[in-house]
Amino acid sequence: MKVRKAIIPAAGLGTRFLPATKALPKEMLPIVDKPVIQFIVEEAKASGIEDILIVTGKNKRAIENHFDSNPELEQDLEKTGKSGLLKLTQEITDLGVNVYYTRQPYPAGLGDAVYRARSFVAGESFVIMLGDDFDLMKDKVPLTKQLINDYDKTHASTIAVMKVPHKEVSKYGVIAPDGNIAPDLYNVKKFVEKPAVDKAPSDLAIIGRYLLTPEIFDILEHQKPGRGGEFQLTDAIDTMNKTQRVFAHVFKGECFDVGNKEGYLETSIQYGLIHPETRDALRKYIKELGKKL
Repeated sequence: MKVRKAIIPAAGLGTRFLPATKALPKEMLPIVDKPVIQFIVEEAKASGIEDILIVTGKNKRAIENHFDSNPELEQDLEKTGKSGLLKLTQEITDLGVNVYYTRQPYPAGLGDAVYRARSFVAGESFVIMLGDDFDLMKDKVPLTKQLINDYDKTHASTIAVMKVPHKEVSKYGVIAPDGNIAPDLYNVKKFVEKPAVDKAPSDLAIIGRYLLTPEIFDILEHQKPGRGGEFQLTDAIDTMNKTQRVFAHVFKGECFDVGNKEGYLETSIQYGLIHPETRDALRKYIKELGKKL
């Protein structure tokens, strides 16, 4: 069956971006003029996804409002002749994909957030797309689509990974590879959630894109809390890997991590350098700034 459903977990508290995220969802932080979550939804659409479930939490209503219509704003833009901006706002509402919402009442981990999508998935294979990681380059095959292409050949769960500096492995879920079946596709011995640097089985880290078969829900239903007292999706994937294959797809592109302040700033600059309204002025500013540093 075609992979057509995506889950976007967006219930986190965003504590690394306080005080900005005290009232504003971190998924709505803008990269120049576009909120983070819109990049993720656009990637889903470009990958052939038809239905998206966004798992939210308290104080996340702004996400729903962003993808909803705003008649007052649209009327004002039409009245003042701002047709370009009107088209832009209407395109956000008319995405060509179905967007649904559910809530995670308590921050109990990624595994718990994903489990809340069980009825939405309804026995189909699906993708999970985390908002902290994405690729800005739209002229390439989206990472989510790469996973779907792998699934069309293997019909097995596939997780996106990429090589990271060894000193940073404790920030990620990490795989122990067990030989490759294709240039960028590995068998996996074990999945480990945020290992100590000296105990990490490799430098291949999970980067926020998963394609999973529905059997993961039976595992999540009976899973016990793991690291940090939360229900870790990585632990559930490792359990599933013992009974059915879970592959790792090595992403060779440039992945931007907006889950921390440094990565967020770097991503904003990179996007500003390709944005038609900001690229020339920003490039000039960076050159001038470089002379002063």
